[in-house]
Order: sequence, then C-alpha cells, then structure tokens
Amino acid sequence: VQNPDGTDTGLVTGYYEPLLRGSRTRVKPFLTPLHAPPDDLIVVDLGELVPETKNLRLRGRLEGRRLVPYYTREEIERGAAPVRGRELVWVDDPIEAFFLQVQGSGRVRLPDGQLVRVGYADQNGHPYRSIGRHLVETGELKLEQASMQGIQAWARANPAKLETLLNVNPSYVFFRELPRADGGPLGALGVPLIAGRSIAIDARAVPLGAPVFLATTRPNSSTPLARLVMAQDTGGAIRGNVRADYFWGFGADAGREAGRMRQQGRMWVLLPRDFRVEAQ
Repeated sequence: VQNPDGTDTGLVTGYYEPLLRGSRTRVKPFLTPLHAPPDDLIVVDLGELVPETKNLRLRGRLEGRRLVPYYTREEIERGAAPVRGRELVWVDDPIEAFFLQVQGSGRVRLPDGQLVRVGYADQNGHPYRSIGRHLVETGELKLEQASMQGIQAWARANPAKLETLLNVNPSYVFFRELPRADGGPLGALGVPLIAGRSIAIDARAVPLGAPVFLATTRPNSSTPLARLVMAQDTGGAIRGNVRADYFWGFGADAGREAGRMRQQGRMWVLLPRDFRVEAQ
C-alpha cells in the first residue's frame, strides 16, 4: 500500500475495548451519559445518489427543508440536541467516556456486577480532532506525554479545564447496547474483532475484509511487530492509505499497550493472483 506521494510508510496506532463503571440511573458518581442516536440525526449515503461518492456519508439535521450540520459536541453537551431520555447508561468518569467514544466500543460494569456491552451506533458528522495534539500545541503536555494515559492524568489533575478540552473535538459518538456475548466487540463488518489480529483501516484505500500483512513495531519500542491481520474495522480518526489502528483486546493491559502505540509501519494487502481492478 502506498500513499498518494509514493511513500509506503504511515501511522499505526492502537485501540482496545475498555471497561467502565456505570449505572442505569443518574446517581452520584454516575453523572456522564452514554447516548443512543437522537431521532433528528439524518444520515445520507451519498453513494446511493452519486456512485462516484461511494463510502461517503453526510450527517445532519433538518431546518425547514434544508439539511444543516448536526450539533457539535459542545452543543450536544449543553442540551441543544434531543438526547434526553436516550441515555443507555451513566458512567463515573467523563474522560473515560470520551475515550470510549474514541475506541468505539466497550463494557460497563453496573453496581450489581452486571456487564453491559455498548458499541458504536452513529456519529454527529463532525471530524475528529485530537485533544492530545491540542494539549501539546498549547504547551500543557510534551509530545512524549500525549498518550492516552498522559491525557487521562492531565484531565484528572485539571478537572476545571476538562470540559473546554473535550469540546476541542467537535465529534460525538452515539452508542447502542449489544447482546452479552463472549469474544471481541463487533467491528465495521458486524463480526467480533480478534485481539492482535484485527485492524481498523480507511476503507477508501484498503477493502474491508481483506487480509493485510502489517509490519510495524511494538509501542514505544523498536521491537518488530510483523503479522497477518484482517481489515475488519474503520474509525473517524483513521484516514489515509498507509494508516492502521491495531486492536489490542479487552481490559487494562490492552489499554496500556493501545494508549502508548504511535508507530510507523508498512502494509501489504493480500489479493487473489487473478484479481483485476475494473475501469470505472
């Protein structure tokens, strides 16, 4: 796989399935909601209207007869969107809820010990903006500190600044509750992800479902990580040809690896020998 400029290396990050603490009702300390999609969110698949725009979708809401951009994260948090009553669960940590939106799926442990599984349902249509990069640009963190763990530590040390920081990213993810089942979370293909063998890719460059040989290094290391993986997922921050998000699995150990991973890598898509690209 090559980039438009002919280079063949790109960014490889990591993601995982986190475990949060939550409740079915809003009671201290469970004050941060995970929302199901609101009824006024409209999704337009442009490929159904213009074939050349396959894999492109618009999200918005109606104002009269006009489709306008949907509310930003800040507007949703301040009550502009009709999300009251759409809460699936309430969790006890806003920065954990934010990173759950970044990861796309996770599990929530209720006070009685029950586990609720949630997964990506939709998104408000605004582009993802990195809060880690913002903290570096504003001098709050050094580049080497801007891992998931470093951002979480900064958030807990600066609770009064957290809301402003989170609103830097206008993107907002809505969830759905998934059946309780063994195995990994569901990826974009609707099948469970496999720890260490699934990646998220930009489907405009790499076909979903394709086997990919990924050659990169382990987090914060020069130790090689080279293996066959499957392109089973996508993500709002995964943009570009040579770009992959490596799925580490479930829980705290997987989270430590995923949060530190920001490596360079190369990718080979494996295709049948007689594969031909038809001219459009």
